[in-house]
Amino acid sequence: MFSELNSILNTSPENCPQGEFTLVSDRKADASFLIHHFLSFYLRAGCKVCFLGLVQSFSHYSAVSQRLGVSLTQAREKGQLVFLEGLKGALGVLLEEEPSPGTHMLGFLRSPRSDLRELFEFVRASSTVLLSLGVRVGAVVDFAHYCRAFVCSKLQGNMVMLIRGEDEEEEECDEEGAEWLLRALTHQCSLALRVQGLPTGYCRDIHGQMEVFWRGHGSSVTGPQTQQKLFQYKVHDKGVSFFARGTSSAVL
Repeated sequence: MFSELNSILNTSPENCPQGEFTLVSDRKADASFLIHHFLSFYLRAGCKVCFLGLVQSFSHYSAVSQRLGVSLTQAREKGQLVFLEGLKGALGVLLEEEPSPGTHMLGFLRSPRSDLRELFEFVRASSTVLLSLGVRVGAVVDFAHYCRAFVCSKLQGNMVMLIRGEDEEEEECDEEGAEWLLRALTHQCSLALRVQGLPTGYCRDIHGQMEVFWRGHGSSVTGPQTQQKLFQYKVHDKGVSFFARGTSSAVL
């Protein structure tokens, strides 16, 4: 959990927001540090967390969370954390003629054109935070909509989703790519965190920049009631430093 980010978002584990859909995206940078933040944040806040781990293994998230002062193993043992081991389950789904018990929610891997109903049922049964996935745009948008309606509206919980960006060349020729998905989900979220590489290229002391978009009531994050701020950041072993653009000592 990163205290500077909490200050930027005006939140804390003691004052945890409710009913929010946070959309995290990245392009030419890695926004994984935000996922680690939200995972440890909600566990510290005492929330029950359902984590769809389709990018890294449980051991990876556990090791990072340990450095942030949170034990995922303990959280899972006491029932606070439900973790879907997507990487392990995916291999079984793809290779087995009949999926074994517990992997049916990953059935969409066998047929990319299918929907995500089984995955949604897993979220609904486990109930709360969503953190990562990927399929065709229409299925993911529907999935996000139903999860948001159930988690954010009905349970007054929070949902976090990570979308990986594409290069400009890829997005121009792919109408079912990440950029289209990002635009569609942007209209659903209440908070958008967009992590990008620096326009000037690599810098040892500045790892990238993060745009923060807050949606006003009744508008989308692209609407007139949106608040927007831009920060540059540097990731450390146990945290992240944020600063206004151009104020880092590396560029002074």
